Amino acid sequence: MKLKIKDIFNKELPADPVTLNTRRQVSEACFSFVTPKKTTKPELIHVSDDMLENLGLTKADGESDVFLKAFTGNVVLPGTKPYAMCYGGHQFGNWAGQLGDGRAINLCEVEHNGKRWTLQLKGAGETPYSRTADGLAVLRSSIREYLCSEAMHHLGVPTTRALSLALSGDQVLRDVMYDGNAAYEKGAIVCRVSPSFLRFGNYQILAARQDIETLKILVDFTIKHHFSHLGIPSKDTYIRFFKEVTERTLDMIIHWQRVGFVHGVMNTDNMSILGLTIDYGPYGWLEGYDFGWTPNTTDRQHKRYRYENQPNIGLWNLFQLANAIYPLIEDAPALEAILNQYKTDFDTRSLSMMCSKLGLQIEREDDKSLIQNLEDLLHVSETDMTIFFRNLSHFKTEKASEGLQVVNEAFYKPDDITGNNKERWIQWFKSYAARLEQEAFSDSQRRESMNKVNPKYVLRNYMAQLAIADAEKGDYKLIDELFQLLKQPYKEQPEYQKWFAKRPEWARHKVGCSMLSCSS
Repeated sequence: MKLKIKDIFNKELPADPVTLNTRRQVSEACFSFVTPKKTTKPELIHVSDDMLENLGLTKADGESDVFLKAFTGNVVLPGTKPYAMCYGGHQFGNWAGQLGDGRAINLCEVEHNGKRWTLQLKGAGETPYSRTADGLAVLRSSIREYLCSEAMHHLGVPTTRALSLALSGDQVLRDVMYDGNAAYEKGAIVCRVSPSFLRFGNYQILAARQDIETLKILVDFTIKHHFSHLGIPSKDTYIRFFKEVTERTLDMIIHWQRVGFVHGVMNTDNMSILGLTIDYGPYGWLEGYDFGWTPNTTDRQHKRYRYENQPNIGLWNLFQLANAIYPLIEDAPALEAILNQYKTDFDTRSLSMMCSKLGLQIEREDDKSLIQNLEDLLHVSETDMTIFFRNLSHFKTEKASEGLQVVNEAFYKPDDITGNNKERWIQWFKSYAARLEQEAFSDSQRRESMNKVNPKYVLRNYMAQLAIADAEKGDYKLIDELFQLLKQPYKEQPEYQKWFAKRPEWARHKVGCSMLSCSS
């Protein structure tokens, strides 16, 4: 197995001088060197062929003993020095101080075909940032992260990726719902891959400690290696840097809203500086079209990270990043202008996104009311978001009266669409048909356009839970089936039609399907 290792993070940035792997506050450093924990009996479950290719590896490499040992932390690759990053963050709106890579260890950076990738193990043991935890991960959460990372990529959502999923052979003690019922589970390790795992929190911790010297080193490093097109570091470059981070963050969140994805834990330490979806914990997709839904049990009361609030939280988190890098800029109006532009851009981008989901090519002023009326109806009638928009592409303008039949499959209780509710739906379809007649495209062209932005298949929580249940019995076939299915989420794939279905009733309130904790 040959990797073109080109480490820069742990060579160009200040390291923690203490090499003992003990929990502690780490100051004036961006990372700490740490060696992954050796496991009892590692077993490879699945490997992403896409990521093998991106790293310059072959299928044979992915099946080798060296691969298994390297990506379960049992062997340190020659010429590498694994490390854990130091960062802080706001958790649920409150400053938490130092957090850091508590159960993630960066192995190395690899270059291939002009692209650079950081390889990171999640669940490979404790680090100086593990606080009271063990630094390990369990099979269920690892399956969810592995499948979702790659699924999001194929949906066209900016995201970190995943290379491999493996069992550690060790047992890990976890309290799934934080209710005092801890139990041992199978330990697992995911190898995550990204151009960088830098988060807003990496900059926040330095600013909070007033370590402006290290902050400047880190920001300059980030610009040099990830935003080099902005020019050499200067006040103007820092402003342009913040502007681009803001734009990338908004782009990511617009994609989340488009496919109905809810991150669940949008803490600032879970926000990528590159605008990538990072840290797949208690995530989920809207099953019922409910703007107030969040999959995170920890957030059940206040619903800070609910679906409709994700754009606002993105802005709130960007405010925190602006505060962190302000000492390098000292120009509040410039930063405020960028943040205010985010608000304007969200309104514009959100309207465009919803128009695309409805197959509207040219935006008109009255589209806002058409969309608002639709969203109101979708909230009144429990409706599966994915199925509704996918099936809406079959709507024909000359058959507006049949609109409800076209989307009937998306309703959880279609028999309840009666009376005034039914009349409102009929009126909406008439308005939709009239609006489509103003478009230059035919029904078939519109359907093709809509099917490019409205996926047929997403990783519903119940699907992941079924794969988890099988995997805990040693059967990994469903993991591969879902992995292959989600490579082409916009294709019809009739052989997988069974997965184009609403959440089954047994999953409505089941742990792992509707309720997830931060340990999920």
